[in-house]
Amino acid sequence: MPTAFTTSVLHITTGTTETVTDLTSDCEQFLTRTAAGRDGLLNIFVPHATAGIAVLETGAGSDDDLLSALHALLPADDRWQHRHGSPGHGRDHVLPAFVPPHATLPVIAGRLELGTWQSVCLVDTNVDNADRQVRLSFLG
Repeated sequence: MPTAFTTSVLHITTGTTETVTDLTSDCEQFLTRTAAGRDGLLNIFVPHATAGIAVLETGAGSDDDLLSALHALLPADDRWQHRHGSPGHGRDHVLPAFVPPHATLPVIAGRLELGTWQSVCLVDTNVDNADRQVRLSFLG
């Protein structure tokens, strides 16, 4: 019987601009190696205080719309008490309250069950830290 729990870490470089990075193909490749046609759950977790995981449409402007909405909700200005790093960096530490650092998604017959236009994305507004880790864990 295959192992019931398997985990792996992705190393992602997000660059020096705020970004939404599509991780869907990375998740699918991980499941191809580990899920072997089984049903279960995929947990995606980013162990950073300034990044999150979102399930949303990409490529049609929704990723840019998300970043715009975050700018409106969390402006990069001097209102934040958390003040180290780039101006407005305190907002990045509030981001996980709006875009959580995790998502748990169903896996059916070894395949990620997403809606037609859904993608799994890393949301990173912290321009001071471009090196990110994303832990993928399959339980099934």
